[in-house]
Amino acid sequence: PFKDEAHALELANDSKYGLGAGVWTRDVKRAHRIGRDICAGVFWINAHHRSDPSAPWGGFKDSGIGRENGIDSLNEYTAAKKMVVRMAEAKEDWFGDVSSRYS
Repeated sequence: PFKDEAHALELANDSKYGLGAGVWTRDVKRAHRIGRDICAGVFWINAHHRSDPSAPWGGFKDSGIGRENGIDSLNEYTAAKKMVVRMAEAKEDWFGDVSSRYS
């Protein structure tokens, strides 16, 4: 039982876990407001445990690290790397000649 919407959010977020949460309601606008403010990786409205494999899945707080499924899961297993190759044979003065920095 809760007194009002703010109290319901306080109770829901008073957990060290945050994998999933959901509400059953006819007021979808209110549900979206709750979903925005609740600390959970997945939020269902009038449903539970449904998940599209192309959508990210994962929790907040002590409910795990990272995301599974979808493009977000690829980011968990990859890292961006930059490689610069200079092919010019002319001598370069990076610190002295400002124009050589971006040529």
